[in-house]
Amino acid sequence: MGVGEFSSATRQTSEVRHPTPQAGEGRKKQNNQPRRDRRDVHGWVILDKPIGMTSTHAVAVVKRLFSAKRAGHAGTLDPLASGGLPIALGEATKTVPFVMDGRKRYRFTVQWGEERDTDDSEGRVTSTSANRPDADAVRALLPRFTGTIEQTPPQYSAIKIQGERAYDLARDGETVALQPRQVEIHQLTLVEHTDDGRSAFEAECGKGTYVRALARDMGRILGCYGHISSLRRTLVGPFGEADMIPLEELEALCNRAASGEGNLADALLPVETALDDIPALAVTRADAARLHRGQAVLLRGRDAPQSSGVVYVTVAGRLLALAELGHGELIPKRVFNLTGLTASSGRNENERG
Repeated sequence: MGVGEFSSATRQTSEVRHPTPQAGEGRKKQNNQPRRDRRDVHGWVILDKPIGMTSTHAVAVVKRLFSAKRAGHAGTLDPLASGGLPIALGEATKTVPFVMDGRKRYRFTVQWGEERDTDDSEGRVTSTSANRPDADAVRALLPRFTGTIEQTPPQYSAIKIQGERAYDLARDGETVALQPRQVEIHQLTLVEHTDDGRSAFEAECGKGTYVRALARDMGRILGCYGHISSLRRTLVGPFGEADMIPLEELEALCNRAASGEGNLADALLPVETALDDIPALAVTRADAARLHRGQAVLLRGRDAPQSSGVVYVTVAGRLLALAELGHGELIPKRVFNLTGLTASSGRNENERG
């Protein structure tokens, strides 16, 4: 989800918790297990997040598996949801905003007849109806939720109200007045409709869209109420289902790598994968050295690019920087230091000749 999109980093209590050790027991075990040194790892892991795991926990697990120094994700998925959670490691964290600004695609099921305070099946029932819509009524409603629409975020969302998250206020029993905002829904399709009061959809939407709010609003207009009963994210920016790796497969690869039978780099996508929609510009090694020092480069001559805007800069086929191009000048904005484990090498970049 981009920032704010289907983003209740809520209900953290649904995360599996292990029993609390007796006093001193946990600390003793930790001291007997030396922590592995963190290392430089750069690239994207597109985790197929399992249901029941928070996005924060998922990032922590992947970071631990790679012993990575830095990690972050490009769009929260609630514990209820499964599917694509792009996790950036190392220098890939500099490209997170480009992924979050991209389109998202979801498959989700709405259970008609109940509205819940969280707008999904984990919440408390707040309204009920014996009415159930037929497929024609649901299908006729879809154009109303396609294009640019106004949407009020769910009460259980990560939006800040006077410095506090809306979901924290909701947990404390407060009802907050969240303002409607414009969101873009590029496509909304009814995939399946059952006689027991469920409808399955596919939606492609822009940054800031709440799928839970979509189910809530459709249910209200249909006069039957509704909430999300299942949700899967199938696309985030340039990353689709073909890029996803299940957690158990990633853990198995980690175990094979530890015994010398596999390579964790096989699970990484290159940092620049997140920049597919941005033009690339190749520079000479001399210009690359200037950019790496944070200095601007003048582009002159017949072959100088005439366009302007953000580009990603390469040297000898390798990612170097994000830069602003304009008026014959290339100004570095973010410089990448890709020493360590990367997707392109499968080994340490600083070992290259």
